[in-house]
Amino acid sequence: MHPATGARLGELIGTAVTAAHDLGGQHGVRHYRLSLADGRSAFAKVVGNGLDGATAARRAAAEHNPAGGSGFAAEAAGLRWLAEADATAVPLVLACTGDCLVIDWMEAGQPSRDAAVRFGRELAGLHAAGADRFGAPWPGVIAGLPLDNEARDDDRWADWYAARRVLPYARLGRDAGTLTAADVAVIESACARFADVAGPAEPPARLHGDCWSGNVLWSGGRGWLIDPAAHGGHRETDLAMLALFGAPYLTEILAAYTDAAPLADGWRGRLPLHQLHPLLVHVCLFGAAYRDAALTAARAVLAS
Repeated sequence: MHPATGARLGELIGTAVTAAHDLGGQHGVRHYRLSLADGRSAFAKVVGNGLDGATAARRAAAEHNPAGGSGFAAEAAGLRWLAEADATAVPLVLACTGDCLVIDWMEAGQPSRDAAVRFGRELAGLHAAGADRFGAPWPGVIAGLPLDNEARDDDRWADWYAARRVLPYARLGRDAGTLTAADVAVIESACARFADVAGPAEPPARLHGDCWSGNVLWSGGRGWLIDPAAHGGHRETDLAMLALFGAPYLTEILAAYTDAAPLADGWRGRLPLHQLHPLLVHVCLFGAAYRDAALTAARAVLAS
């Protein structure tokens, strides 16, 4: 880390940074474990390779990198919004600017059955805290890609989900040459079916929004939510994300969740509907390796 960056982070946090351990990075952002003069540890995301703040911010803007700037702001806003529910474990935001985000350091541990049961109950509590709209009042970012959080006038989740979560990434995949026009036509046909297959209408739930297993950090007997794409949405979306890439103790999480907050009949059959968005995000990020999975999800919607 550039010395000027360490000094600036210390000023933002309110205590000096005594050491910074480079943890690697992704999407144009470096990750660090910070040792602080008051004995605490913190986790920092910094644009670029640790340049001074003004230079790093200019570089992020020049590269049109949403992981910095609005990306950090969206992540910080999401963490604070999730924490307001006082339902799940969420790291405290220590500092956020256009070129850095600093949060509490959580020591990673191993998941356990008891922690999974607790997490399932707490996730139900988070969703029950609700939201005043589908979407969020800040511009979203997911894995470095822009995420449209604008509401729709009709405020029907199925239409909002199609317009703000599915179709933009299908078209981005087409423009990148990963999806064909025929592929996009299948996805558009599935979108036209969303209102028919989405189940009973529910009010907006308070979602993590990118709740795959890698964004649940197990520490101190709890599942901590990190790296959110937080917004008001359908609560089955977070559960579908946990199922998509195989969260540990998934059966226990889901059982505890449904015991605390029963789901509408047929929710398991609706998992492909909710998984279509993250699969299309993966198509945009990683290419054709996820094309078949995305199309399988779309065809499952059409067949339901």
